Amino acid sequence: MKKVLVLTTGGTIAMNEDLSTGTVQPVSKNLLSSYLPSLSQYADVEMEEIFNLPSPHISCRHLEQLAIIVRSRLADERISGLVITHGTDTLEETAFFLDLQLPPGKPVIVTGAMRSSNELGADGPINLLNSIRTAASEEAVGKGVLVVFNDEIHSARFVTKTHTSNIATFQSPSVGPIGSIDKRSIHFRQMPLEHAHFPIDAIDCSVGLLKMAMGMDSRLIDHMVADGLKGLVIEALGQGNVPPEVVPGIRKAIEAGVTVVLVSRCFNGLVQDVYGYEGGGKHLREIGAIFSNGLNGQKARIKLMVLLSYTHDLAFIRNAFED
Repeated sequence: MKKVLVLTTGGTIAMNEDLSTGTVQPVSKNLLSSYLPSLSQYADVEMEEIFNLPSPHISCRHLEQLAIIVRSRLADERISGLVITHGTDTLEETAFFLDLQLPPGKPVIVTGAMRSSNELGADGPINLLNSIRTAASEEAVGKGVLVVFNDEIHSARFVTKTHTSNIATFQSPSVGPIGSIDKRSIHFRQMPLEHAHFPIDAIDCSVGLLKMAMGMDSRLIDHMVADGLKGLVIEALGQGNVPPEVVPGIRKAIEAGVTVVLVSRCFNGLVQDVYGYEGGGKHLREIGAIFSNGLNGQKARIKLMVLLSYTHDLAFIRNAFED
């Protein structure tokens, strides 16, 4: 029987609801350990608590710590696969960060829950069970970091949280899940074709994220640049456009050595250098902005943080986003 290690980091899957107030909060004991006996028929499961935090409390330092631990545990020849339980609010960022850190190999699965452990219809137990089954599956080997949720398997590269409370919140716009799970089997229907790998020891968190909207100007960009920002991801309008009043701030940021990456605030499609008017994508590329390759804002920020920690070569960074 294969050995699967579960690393717990907190989140709703490790929380209880106060039935008198409806407030959901972390608990001190490891709630997930109570599931171990029922999981033993699928794998030899061990559980290790890394930290017990709501995912909005996860920081760059926690990501660094988690990456070190994950690399160490995967190096253990006895371990066939690894599952990480995590809060859902920033789950996709942690999963994508680990995907950038780990070469394809042993299965690494990230999962969580939308309902706390003592709520009616709690989804944590089945998500954990399905994650362990996937981590023990030969078919999951070499596919990068995966997110298992609601009987679906998603690539960390594409998955995102799409609903504030629905248990089917995790979706992969444009590409869909790469696999599914039923009671008897695991089905993979796609294989991720690309895998970026930029291993680092420490992550540079001085990267901002700014969403564009009608009538915005450069004041927020100016403030972030003055505060020492090294990178900036802009969620632009449509195919990569911004209001003209934002252009001076982007230009000054690039001239100051800030790496500026454009994504779209749309959840489908790519940014492209189509529009040549002031603030259009073509104009922004001409003044030095980098176009992302379909990532959403939060993932582009993770990738830019990793790349700025990996290299100072702007051409390499540009290629890593645009290739």
